[in-house]
Formats: sequence, structure tokens, C-alpha cells
Amino acid sequence: MGAADGPRSRRKVTVRITTVRIKVDALTPTILLGPREARHVLVLRLQSGDSLRVFDGQGNEAEATLTDLTELGAVLTLGAGVQATAETPQPVTLAIALLKGDKLSDVTRAATELGVARIQLLITRHADAREIGTQKLLRLRRVAEEASKQSRRAVTPEVLEPVPLAELVWSGTLFLAHPGSRARIADHLDWQVPVTVLTGPEGGFSDPEVSQLQERGAVSVTLGPRILRAETAPIALLGAIVATGV
Repeated sequence: MGAADGPRSRRKVTVRITTVRIKVDALTPTILLGPREARHVLVLRLQSGDSLRVFDGQGNEAEATLTDLTELGAVLTLGAGVQATAETPQPVTLAIALLKGDKLSDVTRAATELGVARIQLLITRHADAREIGTQKLLRLRRVAEEASKQSRRAVTPEVLEPVPLAELVWSGTLFLAHPGSRARIADHLDWQVPVTVLTGPEGGFSDPEVSQLQERGAVSVTLGPRILRAETAPIALLGAIVATGV
């Protein structure tokens, strides 16, 4: 008998099972899951009578009980509501210029974990891309959904089709990441109103774009003394908000 076969090997091993969370269309008394989510439940080896949580992506979350499960679908019975605690006092929107490759997927995943409620894609003068395909947009939305599950949020951020920067509409305060600014975002946050953070492409915003945004009330804020890549800047800005404790 080796050293590893002592009393520890006879001790009952307890495995902590993390609460399973599933995104559903709506919190109704009876919830039907399609094949995709049913396969996910099967992989997790859940059985009839097991408990899990469901959320609608709009901020509502509840307990649920699995009452039927096959490879083709599953049936859940809704239980008590659960207070969602992972959201900011006011919704935060990330407005970001189109980027090439998978950079937007990485930004969407991290931004969801950092608490944004909406991601507005933008076409700017120096944007790396001028359009986004339907499949790529759908993929970004799936990334946001998966990141919501992982980060235990009840909100799944909307990922909106790109609009020209001049057509960007916001309410509350818009913070513009702009090299040369000395203002810190933490000093200007006002949680009485919604927050929008805006970051540009690799080439940055043009001078006329910056001037127009400032004329519309945008607040230019610093990202520190270093020049950040286009996919790093939004994470740094959102991280500065999260660092305030929200």
C-alpha cells in the first residue's frame, strides 16, 4: 500500500457542483428547451428532478426543476425568482468601431463579463472594416450569451448592427477614449444616468469625429500614458469602471 492509499483514499469524496444556468426566451411556468440546450443538459448528466437556474437575458432569473429530458428537448418547471446582483446601477453601453478578424469576439466576451448591457458596433472614418456579415453578427451574439452564463449574469448584452458614428445616439454620459486627455473616467461617473463608453479603431478617430462628439457633449477620458491596441482600449475603459466597485 503506497503513501497515497491511506485514510484519505477511503474518505468520501464530495464534488461541488456549480449551479447550472440556462438562457431561455422567457420565464414562463413551463419552459421547453430545444435540442441544443437539451444536449447541454445531458452532457452535464442532469436528471429529472434536478434543480438549475434559468435567466431571460433581460435581467430576470429564477430557480427551475428539470421534469423531462430527451435528446430532442427538455421540460422545466419554473420555481422562485432569484434576485440578480451582478448588474451596474445604470446600464453601460460599449460603442466600438468595427475591427478585423476575431478581435470583436474577444472584446464581446470580455465586455460581457465586465457588465455591459449593450454593444453598439460603429462605422468610423478609420475603421478596420466597413461592414459585418450576418453570420459574424450572430456569432457575436452567441459569444455574449455564453459569456453571460459564465459570468453569472441575468442580462445578455444586445449586439447591435453597425451604424455610422454620426448616427450614434446615447442617453446619459458618453465617455470617449482619447489620447491626450487627462480626465479619468472614475472622476466623472454619475450613476444617476446611463453610461456609454466609446473606443475607436487602430487608426483612432479623426479630428472632425472627435470635435463633433465633443460638441454633442462627449467627455474625453484618458487610458493612461501608453497607446493601447483597439481591442485593448475598451477592456481598459470598462475595467476602470469595474474598479470603482460596481
